[in-house]
Amino acid sequence: MPADLPLRSLLLALLCIALLSAPRSTVACNADDRAALLRIKSQLGDPVQLSSWLPSIANCCAWDPPAAVFCSSSGRVTGLALSSLAGLRAPVPPALGELTALVILQVQSVRGLSGPIPPSLANLTRLENLNIAGTSISGPVPGFLSASLRTLVIADGKLAGPIPQSLTSLPDLRYLDLSGNMLTGSIPGGLLHGSFRFLILANNRLKGEIPSDCGDADVDTIDLSRNGLSGDPSPFLFGTAKRVAKVDLSWNELEFDMTEVRFPHHLRFLDLSHNRINGSVAKSLRDVRLEHFDVSDNGLCGEIPKGRFMSAHGAECYQRNRCLCGAPLPPCTATVAIDHVP
Repeated sequence: MPADLPLRSLLLALLCIALLSAPRSTVACNADDRAALLRIKSQLGDPVQLSSWLPSIANCCAWDPPAAVFCSSSGRVTGLALSSLAGLRAPVPPALGELTALVILQVQSVRGLSGPIPPSLANLTRLENLNIAGTSISGPVPGFLSASLRTLVIADGKLAGPIPQSLTSLPDLRYLDLSGNMLTGSIPGGLLHGSFRFLILANNRLKGEIPSDCGDADVDTIDLSRNGLSGDPSPFLFGTAKRVAKVDLSWNELEFDMTEVRFPHHLRFLDLSHNRINGSVAKSLRDVRLEHFDVSDNGLCGEIPKGRFMSAHGAECYQRNRCLCGAPLPPCTATVAIDHVP
């Protein structure tokens, strides 16, 4: 399953708005772009969903959905959206690299699309949004992508190998989602730039420590769940001055003392479950209005803090820790109190 379906749905909605703002049928499409689209159709095995892509229809800007072609006022193809191409069995079309004016490329729910991303996509020097999800694309994360990229999503596929260091040199990249693959190695520092950053690398096989720049003030969302990450990210990731809204670090091997951690007041989603976190539940959480909270399956001990927003969290948020007690769990005993004395 995708690591962050609500965020991805929002992203797709924004991309669709951007695409729909471009004129479609009022201009004649560029002849080279039209020829490239016909080659793409052929390389995909002529799927029935692209039956409106015909040589006899000269204006590719007016070709009918479900595949969507969007053109600029000069007739260049600037947006292409392919989705739900059932029955397709084909590699990623190299002819995509011939659409040199593309700004947005979106491929969704095409499980029959396989193989690596072809080097021809390096020709898409104007590409700002590459969104591929729900395919069988394999091979490494491409290190030859456009320096103009703002959004890079290659999720819910079969990518393998490390995250390439070359991604850190994309100066405008602020949204990175490589979740649901088989990526290995460590997370490079400096992957994201600009404001309102999203780092979504859930459901991979990543190891090592979390880079300290994940705690930068411009980070909105961090989802690194279901990997094998270790270390203590609390000194740079948390703090009352941080503005991060979502942190999901569940199902890793993180180890730190939560007792004195100061959690950001802007935080709305916090999942630290299935780690090796010890100490007691931080009292700073009383002042954080969390819509989702889970610290289950750790080594926490002692009385759960009372008051303010703590009453919103049920017993399931604290299950399978070492010796937590107090509402919503059973009351503390003298033995637990003594055991928890520093």
